[in-house]
Amino acid sequence: MINKDNFVKINDYLWEIPKSFRKEMKVPARIYASEKILENALCDRSISQLINTTTLPGIVKYSFAMPDIHEGYDFPIGGVAATEYPNGAISPGGIGFDQNCGMRILLSEHTEEDINPYLENLAKEIQKNVPSGLGKGQETKLSIEKIDRILKYGAKEIVEENYGKKEDLDNCESNGTLKEADPGAVSEHAKDRAKDQIGTLGSGNHFIEAQRVDKIFDKEIAKIFGLFKGQVVFMIHTGSRGLGHQIATDYINLMKKSILKYKINLPDRELASVPFSSPEGQRFFSAMSCGANYAWANRQMISYYIRKSARKILGEKIKLKLLYDVAHNIAKIEEHEIENETKKLIVHRKGATRAFPLKHPEIPEKYKNVGQPVLIPGSMGTASYILAGSDKGKESFYSTSHGSGRTMSRGAAIRTFSTKKILEEMTNKGIFVRFSSPRGLVEEAPGAYKNIDNVINIV
Repeated sequence: MINKDNFVKINDYLWEIPKSFRKEMKVPARIYASEKILENALCDRSISQLINTTTLPGIVKYSFAMPDIHEGYDFPIGGVAATEYPNGAISPGGIGFDQNCGMRILLSEHTEEDINPYLENLAKEIQKNVPSGLGKGQETKLSIEKIDRILKYGAKEIVEENYGKKEDLDNCESNGTLKEADPGAVSEHAKDRAKDQIGTLGSGNHFIEAQRVDKIFDKEIAKIFGLFKGQVVFMIHTGSRGLGHQIATDYINLMKKSILKYKINLPDRELASVPFSSPEGQRFFSAMSCGANYAWANRQMISYYIRKSARKILGEKIKLKLLYDVAHNIAKIEEHEIENETKKLIVHRKGATRAFPLKHPEIPEKYKNVGQPVLIPGSMGTASYILAGSDKGKESFYSTSHGSGRTMSRGAAIRTFSTKKILEEMTNKGIFVRFSSPRGLVEEAPGAYKNIDNVINIV
């Protein structure tokens, strides 16, 4: 049984389980949290899962959890772990079933006053163009040949079909394409699930939200990002849909069978992993890269539909520019400093977003002097935040929270909240909500999540 006494308090927002806690631990486990968030994390399996990740072959430095930590599959959601390249472990569960679930923000040139009279019609038009809900797809099904091109080239393929502009790719993590993608590593079943889901939202906590810029904390960074007070922006949260889920399922099953082959001993079968350099590891990384590319293409296509909807309701002259698009369920090969030496690492981020600092080579040129835009959504009806990457993020492989994080399971939310209560709360706040499933709405009740301001204070 793990309790608060097992942690060493490093400061008011950082706690550590030392390597000596369990003999299998290869590195310490760290969590960024207030006392209250730490106590909440002890109520489910998330801390045990965090400790389990410290046993991964080749893990370096620490295993990390961000302040939005909650129980997941394999890693806790909010988990970050880096292993040695090329022979350290790669774990499908350390990325998640929704590969490259992520965020993007489109910036308008309009204020709330400009758009408010059209908001209801705009919401209806977006919902008409972007199907949402479990398994919901577009009417048109793509061919396998077209799916393969999307898996190979990601958002670039969508932009080349005139569903976006080059600047969309410039303002997207990895320019919307992982070059390691190999469609041949993806099962036909996964591809079949992908045929009608480009440009769709899915279920769970995925959303499209029209937001108002309420507060500016740094005028210089806001100006470079293109933000101004009162501005309306559109936040998109979704990922690789059924395709990513199937890729994860296929390879988790494969790796559970491969553990004995590589003589890997792990405390939980969910943590199934293989050496990155192994044939299975390489094939999974190629397949995961396809899942990531599909997600970037999906968010690019949704951006096209939002722009199309806005032009119809607000007029042809409206412009919606992409501020940034960033993943939060992904494994990347990155260079980080370990004991004063720059090394390549396999960085797993599951429900954690990267936050590169100023001058970093992987961020757009126009953001080089302020740092990467970091997009952290709150729960429905609460604030979201746009931040900038900082050198202080070095200690966590430049990783941070991807949201506020659940405090309550979906089942508990259904037992606690009602559709009527949530809609009344939204109406009282002046928020117009459209949804495909009353159950899905209740599962994502604001009360099922941590207070986003408390999480951001830690971040």
